[in-house]
Amino acid sequence: MKNLPYRNIIFLWLAWALIVIGLQALATARFQPQWPDRAQDWTATFTGPGYQQGHIYLLDPFMNAQVAWDSEYYLGIATGGYNDPHIPFLTKSGVQIPANAPGTNLNGSYSMNYAFLPLYSWVMWLMAWPLKILSLDPIATSTLAGVIVSAFGTLGGMFALYDLTCDSLGEEGAMRAVFYLLIFPTGFFLIQVYSEGLFAGLAFGCLALLKHRQWIPAALLGAAATLTRAVGVALVIPMAITWIRTGEWKELGLEGRQIFLEGIPWRSLGKALLVFAPLIAFLLWKFSYLGLAFDYVEANFFGRQVLNFGYAFYLWAEAFRSMFVGNAERTAYFITEFIGLVIGIVTCAACLRYHPEIAWFSLAVLVISWGSGPAHGIQRYILGAPAVFIMLARWGKNPIFDRTWTIFSLLLMGLLAMLFAFNYWVA
Repeated sequence: MKNLPYRNIIFLWLAWALIVIGLQALATARFQPQWPDRAQDWTATFTGPGYQQGHIYLLDPFMNAQVAWDSEYYLGIATGGYNDPHIPFLTKSGVQIPANAPGTNLNGSYSMNYAFLPLYSWVMWLMAWPLKILSLDPIATSTLAGVIVSAFGTLGGMFALYDLTCDSLGEEGAMRAVFYLLIFPTGFFLIQVYSEGLFAGLAFGCLALLKHRQWIPAALLGAAATLTRAVGVALVIPMAITWIRTGEWKELGLEGRQIFLEGIPWRSLGKALLVFAPLIAFLLWKFSYLGLAFDYVEANFFGRQVLNFGYAFYLWAEAFRSMFVGNAERTAYFITEFIGLVIGIVTCAACLRYHPEIAWFSLAVLVISWGSGPAHGIQRYILGAPAVFIMLARWGKNPIFDRTWTIFSLLLMGLLAMLFAFNYWVA
């Protein structure tokens, strides 16, 4: 009976995965939407007739409902590497070069793939090797690998979230937190060709190991999470708080010690280095070629910069204003974004009382994501903030809240999962 909760988590995860994938397949088989998508100004251009022409990673029919938008770049890296010629390039003057442009000199230009961190795509590449036995084409193999990596990353995140909450919420409350993660309105991203599933597994796993003072594996998962999504660097916050609470940092003071080799507290010094593993991994990537190319493509094409709060506030204010200009599609889209933002702020702030280390990490995820620029994606980014699901589960002790949230979340997730399957912009 000791392993029963984890067995139930596996069955819940499997049922959820089959239902989400099945829903998306059923939706795309049942009807076709009206183009273009006018949720934002740029989405109308990117969803017009033939907009996917030349984007081979978005056109492969195998599990195509799980592939849209950024999936193209993850598949490109996993299949053809960062400099895959099937992905558009960006010149140093900011001009975009279409994929496979004939007779084009790509020297001094950056593939759009560089806007994405490497670990998710590298794990996809590894997963694709045993899948070659299925004799699928390379893109289909990478797509299946991406879905599998996302799915198992999510399962790991579920195990970790259960472990993080079982002491404070009990078995029933911990299962509720796991369930709320799966049915969150953007929870379907956890099983698409997107990095959210793997990030949740690594980041939540790091926090769970930290709870048990397993410093080395926690440091490894923290570093891996940072190489999956840059916001993983915020894991240094709960790791530092936990380390400070242990009091071992006091052993690093050398006052009164003899300056001999045996007088250096190597064990405490080593643990201090483990605490900063996410930051070390971030800095190694940041100042590598991958990190420098990332900054260029993010700034010059995607319009994102780290912690540009003034610009972010302006863009979110403009997004709020645009909700009242008579475009129903845009209004509906930004309603979901602002709902996600409010949920993130309220739950992370409320969690400070119960799980301060987790809450501070989650707040950092929220603030870094919000402050990176364009007013979109926040409802997806907060999937990496465990405080959201912990507090929702705590409030879910109230049966009225539990049923209300379940109805709201499931209906909205179903809608967003269908829109994503049709290549509409969701988050």
